[in-house]
Amino acid sequence: MLLSEFDYELPEGLIAQRPSDKRENSRMMVLNRDKHEILHKHFYDIADLLDENHILILNDTKVIPARLYGYKDTGAKIEVFLLKERENKVWEVLIRPSKRVRTGTVITISDELSCTVKMPLPDDGKWLVQMSYEGDIFEILHKVGNIPLPPYIERKMTNEELKKLDFERYQTVYAKKEGSVAAPTAGLHFTQEILEKLKNKGVQIGYVTLNVGIGTFRPVKCDNILEHHMDSETFEIKQETADLINKAKSEGKKLVAVGTTTVRTLESAYKMFGEIKACRGASELFIYPPYEFKVIDKLITNFHLPKSTLLMLVSALAGKDFIFEAYNEAIKEKYRFYSYGDCMFIN
Repeated sequence: MLLSEFDYELPEGLIAQRPSDKRENSRMMVLNRDKHEILHKHFYDIADLLDENHILILNDTKVIPARLYGYKDTGAKIEVFLLKERENKVWEVLIRPSKRVRTGTVITISDELSCTVKMPLPDDGKWLVQMSYEGDIFEILHKVGNIPLPPYIERKMTNEELKKLDFERYQTVYAKKEGSVAAPTAGLHFTQEILEKLKNKGVQIGYVTLNVGIGTFRPVKCDNILEHHMDSETFEIKQETADLINKAKSEGKKLVAVGTTTVRTLESAYKMFGEIKACRGASELFIYPPYEFKVIDKLITNFHLPKSTLLMLVSALAGKDFIFEAYNEAIKEKYRFYSYGDCMFIN
């Protein structure tokens, strides 16, 4: 299957640079697969589309302020982008500009935090660094770090304005477990009020955790998509969620996944065990047509980049032709795309 089959042209003006005024006011395109029908709604309508015959599974990961700005002892400015902790205080990172550093280079971030470059990695320009700090790293990051917005979001605002907006809105209202460098963006549309409304209708809600990695920003580069290798992302399913899913599925209820990260978590667990069970693991699952879904039935998701693995995943669920018909409709109707944009419910 060729990468070119998952390409489309998006007017630059449709890339959302800011979140909607209120989370629930985002537009929502509803794809009815049985009727091959496209409906235009708003996210606050989601409570009208789900009932006691559905269970909703969300990813409760929390975005860390992973973008750090520091300097060498020469005064040269360096950006350090945290990816994941390999072991105690040793982190996998991106460094820009990397040509300014070598093994042993010390980068000072603040009085509380610095890092020493250990070695380059063979994987897409990544490095290992030894972090130096006292106390809780996440508390320090919330003081000195910046929320790592995707590269297609370009806004001219002061750092304080950026921090205030993005610390609040580039995070789901149910985020709990810090570890992601990108938000599970389908969940950004939910409010506590909508979650309560769904519970009152009998919709059961469960949570998984998948720490979203830098691979979510990166397009597929090989012409034959079968040659693409997914970045590894850690995930966890608690016993309570496993029990909820297994009981609901045995009763014939439909599982609605919120976001592609939730899809990858559940489908990866099923691939590992042949069932959903409490577990921790790492997902490298690449979902593309004609993948047969084992766990999820429906999906709430944002609109994705051309040539991305996320676009391939939703094409596997709804059918590539139907997805591209929907994307063309979204462009025609001027939906807002990508992380801070509108969403789609594949019903």
